[in-house]
Amino acid sequence: MNVQELINQSFSPRNFFSNVKPDDGKYMTASLVFRGPMSSQEVDEKIEKRQKDNSEDFVEWIPNNMKTSIVEVAPVDYASSCTFVSNTTALKGIFQRLATQFGAMYKRKAFLHWYKGEGMDEMEFQEADKNVRDLITEYQDKQDAVIAQEEE
Repeated sequence: MNVQELINQSFSPRNFFSNVKPDDGKYMTASLVFRGPMSSQEVDEKIEKRQKDNSEDFVEWIPNNMKTSIVEVAPVDYASSCTFVSNTTALKGIFQRLATQFGAMYKRKAFLHWYKGEGMDEMEFQEADKNVRDLITEYQDKQDAVIAQEEE
């Protein structure tokens, strides 16, 4: 596989470990680790092109938010590979589903007696729910943030 195919495959939603749609958010950071014989110049050019062509997919307030590295030794079974790790604001969808499901169960007091029997207090559940909702708000704020232009 060439570098461009590796990058395209890395950003493909079907390769994500979490059930999120990347279009629902923006990438804050990304790290790509390439393995196999390739030039760093080619990788840098393709990553820069990807970032320019898809600038709306990245938060604007973190410049140069994609980092790459190359391990020249190819994997055993393939000629080349790429490991992609990113932080995207689309993760707020997972937390929203979690908060909704928790709210429905907490409203019915489902399984609460098991946790209380082990020493947990009901306030800990409310605090955890608040923390998850704060995290959702934080991700949305990061997605909506823009660079403020300084006035002279």
